[in-house]
Amino acid sequence: MQYQRPNVALICGVDEVGRGPLIGAVVTAAVILDPAKPIAGLTDSKKISEKKRTQLAEQIKQQALAWALGRAEVHEIDDLNILHATMLAMRRAVAALAITPDWVLVDGNRTPDFGINASAIIKGDGLVPEISAASILAKVARDNEMYALDQAYPHYGFAAHKGYPTAAHLAAIKQHGVLAEHRRSFKPVRLVLEQQD
Repeated sequence: MQYQRPNVALICGVDEVGRGPLIGAVVTAAVILDPAKPIAGLTDSKKISEKKRTQLAEQIKQQALAWALGRAEVHEIDDLNILHATMLAMRRAVAALAITPDWVLVDGNRTPDFGINASAIIKGDGLVPEISAASILAKVARDNEMYALDQAYPHYGFAAHKGYPTAAHLAAIKQHGVLAEHRRSFKPVRLVLEQQD
């Protein structure tokens, strides 16, 4: 699978983490890599170990020309829906970059309007180093938020399932209730709330 790389100087990669979970923000990252400082081992964040992801995240932050995180909070996800909230979070990440890129490459099949040339690349997190770097930063950032949530609410198992709708998470919601951080518009959460009413 070959993608057409734009012939411009500053390419920014964008990816998101957290569209599927029932809790917490959707987190995005935007990264402009430095061609003079290539980073070995960049690929889809889901395909590398947590230890390696954490190491790469630090390296990306130190060596990239620019990087930024964006997010859309739970109330925005519930108000807008997850797709529109994700697009908003992507725009926020790109807007937060210290340097304006010439072109934005987004993982997936659609791009928000950045006010900059942009292309969507399906499976881009495994094909485009800038998107791989963004996927790593976003994953490490969101996982850290899940670890913090796990400390606050140990009965829910967030460190293990990261908020995804696993059997353990669904059982914990039924047993211990819906938290303020849960996405009320998502069906499994909504069903528990309806049963409680």
